[in-house]
Amino acid sequence: MSGFTALRLGSAWRRIAGLMDEAAQNFVRTSFSSVVRDNWDLAIGLMDSEGRQFAQSSRSVPSFVGTMPVTLGHMLARIPRERLRPGDVLISNDGYLGTGHLNDITTIRPVFRDGRIAAWIGGTFHSTDIGGAPSVEARDSWEEGLTIPIARILKGGEENEDVIAFLEANLRQPDETLGDIRALFAVYEQAETRLFRILAEEGIEDLDALAGEIFARSERSMRQAIAAVPDGEVTDEVTSDGFEHPVTIRLRLGVKGDALSLDFTGTDPQIARPVNSPLNFSRAYSHYAVKCAFDPETPNNDGCFRPIRVIAPEGSIVNPRRPAPVWGRHLTGHYLPILVLAALGRLIPDRVIAECGSPLWNCYFTGEHADGRRYVRMFFMNGGHGAMPMRDGPACLSFPSNVATQPVEQFENAVPMLLTEKRLIADSGGAGRMRGGLSQRLTFEATGPKPVTVTYRHERVQHPPRGILGGLSGTGGRDLVNGAKAPAKARIVLAPGDRITFETPGGGGMGPPTERDPAALRRDIAEGYVTEAGAKAYRA
Repeated sequence: MSGFTALRLGSAWRRIAGLMDEAAQNFVRTSFSSVVRDNWDLAIGLMDSEGRQFAQSSRSVPSFVGTMPVTLGHMLARIPRERLRPGDVLISNDGYLGTGHLNDITTIRPVFRDGRIAAWIGGTFHSTDIGGAPSVEARDSWEEGLTIPIARILKGGEENEDVIAFLEANLRQPDETLGDIRALFAVYEQAETRLFRILAEEGIEDLDALAGEIFARSERSMRQAIAAVPDGEVTDEVTSDGFEHPVTIRLRLGVKGDALSLDFTGTDPQIARPVNSPLNFSRAYSHYAVKCAFDPETPNNDGCFRPIRVIAPEGSIVNPRRPAPVWGRHLTGHYLPILVLAALGRLIPDRVIAECGSPLWNCYFTGEHADGRRYVRMFFMNGGHGAMPMRDGPACLSFPSNVATQPVEQFENAVPMLLTEKRLIADSGGAGRMRGGLSQRLTFEATGPKPVTVTYRHERVQHPPRGILGGLSGTGGRDLVNGAKAPAKARIVLAPGDRITFETPGGGGMGPPTERDPAALRRDIAEGYVTEAGAKAYRA
């Protein structure tokens, strides 16, 4: 027996999960960048003494949660735990050791108790500027910006001046990125104190004992959920737009007893374009889809993923070899949860969704204000969500990433751009018994006296989100400059007065369109979601 009653275990777990949410809120409130403050492109995580994922903030980006323990493992291979002291903080943004690209910075602090490491607390956040030039033309990872090697950015609570110096020398807005890093230092200090208070109040002397019990119960729950599905194998594949030619990702999903395998053998090789998805990122999003489908309510931790095996051949676009460029790794990695769910649709159709208008759409705006100050800003925009078994897909909702959208007014205050149009696109959601979520159209106008460079890389233009179980596909996306069609992946300079328009993809439908409730169709037409012409797809 573990000594943990259900009541005691539940109380301790909820308090620690709440502590992670508090830490994330504190990070957001003290952050310097809009990508943390407004977009919540971040994760806060707690790991046990062995570095196994234990708890995280509820709004953490799924990939960050999944990669943080792997990053810690690489950090300890470089700087063994016996060399660490209280107050140390480790840092890296190496895409191949972390979240998949250089723009995500991970810092992790050892939590000491009675002279030994009792836990680890870490944070990952997106940095819009990481040196280099955000470019869809990058041919290797060295072109993509500054790689921060594994290092101690804090030593005994004091800043490592050498690390700070090379960050300041390589970033266009060092105060913003360093401000976010320093905000995490304060978050860790406060979270550590409160963690020990919680453990004391709950009468728990060893966090590992609590973590071990949570891991075991989570693993058991996941295995039971997998075992309830008959043994067998299913295959599926998805085609991305790619660059000069499309890229195909193939999956063989196998269920055997209480274990599940995801085999991406046969997937296209890596390419010399920045869409390669390093294994850490690919594995994290593959795990995420299985968790969503099989056991979404159990606490998310290391135990949940022990029954899952991911096979991704080295040299493929889902497990590239260094130095393949990876800046836009989400353009491949975001397909993986959708592909896993599509395959599972043949086994558990009541627990999956149709394809979404993702990979996530975003764009970078860079340039100078009239007074010479430089700016680098990113803007997220979502396509339609895929239809679900019992409801239509929501409009303009991000999946599989869960980042938020920055308020328009704040964006316009930071960048000399005016958002002249932001509206839903009728008929963009795939027809079905349950309709896919609508996409959106956004138009930006350059209002300053100087040119604005816009860099974007978008998918689902040539290959729209598919429907499932008889549902139809959503619409593909479009990019326009001054009304003329533009490439889906480009770096474009806008002159003052120029306009750039983005039409995101619509979500796929679920089930035959002829089975849609007539009242729901009439409501769609009345609200402008479906036109009279588009309604023909629902009629036999």
